[in-house]
Amino acid sequence: MPIAHLYILEGRDDERKERLIAEVTEAIHRAIDAPVESIRVLLVEMPKQHFGIAGQSARKRGR
Repeated sequence: MPIAHLYILEGRDDERKERLIAEVTEAIHRAIDAPVESIRVLLVEMPKQHFGIAGQSARKRGR
């Protein structure tokens, strides 16, 4: 059972997260021929102030 664990910054709507799950699932299916039913995708939304880029939080950098 392939499991993709993805960290993304908060702020995306449910439609985009659904699309991400679907496309990651399809990519795993194509790459390793895993049955779609066995693929799991976990999204973890990171608060922008908890994610650092070049010494500053993503929030401070305007991301």
